[in-house]
Amino acid sequence: MALSLSGFQHSLPSLVTTTAMNSRGERWQCIDQCGACCRLCPDERQEALAALSDAQRSRYLAMVGDDGWCIHYDSGGRRCRIYDERPDFCRVSHLGDLFEIDDASLDGFAIACCRQQIRSRYGGRSAVMRRFNRAQQAPS
Repeated sequence: MALSLSGFQHSLPSLVTTTAMNSRGERWQCIDQCGACCRLCPDERQEALAALSDAQRSRYLAMVGDDGWCIHYDSGGRRCRIYDERPDFCRVSHLGDLFEIDDASLDGFAIACCRQQIRSRYGGRSAVMRRFNRAQQAPS
């Protein structure tokens, strides 16, 4: 389900509340062969666009392919071809700055964002979601 900007603004406080109340001891971990965050379609990611500076927004839009996926996303291998050189807005470590989330809440916020993206791309009961959920429970 794609979020509209107004929908995201309403869901952002609930994501932050979920983050602050996360007592399961989860720590955010990316998983291989997911790529849910590489779906950059502007109609589906208005919340991301709103959080970016003008320069970041311009770069973001230049990265959107005709199919709505990042032009650097390898759909066959489900991986980023520029992972080590990806922009700051593609890095979870920068989510806190973009969305004004404090460090103590960042893991929970990132987990909630990833779950939302995975659910919209692959489904809430998908193998990708199960792998993601297991990774968040694993000791880092």
